[in-house]
Amino acid sequence: MDVFECMRDRRSIRSYRDIPVEWELVCRIIRAGKAAPCAGNQQNWKFIVVLDKAKRAAISETCLQQYWMQTAPVHIVVIGEPQKAKQYYGVRGERLYTIQSCAAAIQNMLLAAHALGLGGCWIGAFDEDMLKKAVGIPDYVRPQAVVTLGHPAEKPPEPWEYRLYDITHLDKWDRKVKDVNWIVKDFSVTMNKKAKEGADRLVEHGKKAVDSGRKLVSDATQRLKPKQ
Repeated sequence: MDVFECMRDRRSIRSYRDIPVEWELVCRIIRAGKAAPCAGNQQNWKFIVVLDKAKRAAISETCLQQYWMQTAPVHIVVIGEPQKAKQYYGVRGERLYTIQSCAAAIQNMLLAAHALGLGGCWIGAFDEDMLKKAVGIPDYVRPQAVVTLGHPAEKPPEPWEYRLYDITHLDKWDRKVKDVNWIVKDFSVTMNKKAKEGADRLVEHGKKAVDSGRKLVSDATQRLKPKQ
């Protein structure tokens, strides 16, 4: 699948088949994560791969008792190193850039998992102290999320989404434009679209006129029939 198909069809998977994930696939997913963009190319992230059943159960407990997570044979705890970013970028690096970099890595991993025929889910709800204790995370780094991986046992439907018009502003806040092609002076796209819409309307009106004419002829024929 191409990247656009992968982004469009990916879903959050919360039910997994009882099948182990090949280590080679896990490594490919982590490589995808570390290929993500990050501030200053610091790559201030770490990934803890958890395969042990008891530890996965403990992680699901720390994630506000989301016990469905235990069905996933692989958990990846994504760790951020905020002090590393703080050295170069101050408080902004500590509180923003680290989170952004880890988020980009997580999205890469989820897309890679889907492209490989696996399912994944991004879990950001957890008790940080409990999670640190469960997998031995030191105090100077912070867990950012847990990613579950496995062979999906469900196929969630396509979710509802906002229209592009609802979320896109042009040049400044609250300037919404339904027809961006007209604004950027690519009139051909708009004109072709309008022409097609007009042709479709003419065809529809023509069909209705033909149907109406046939009905009139049928009614007239019925009225002109001699009475028995």
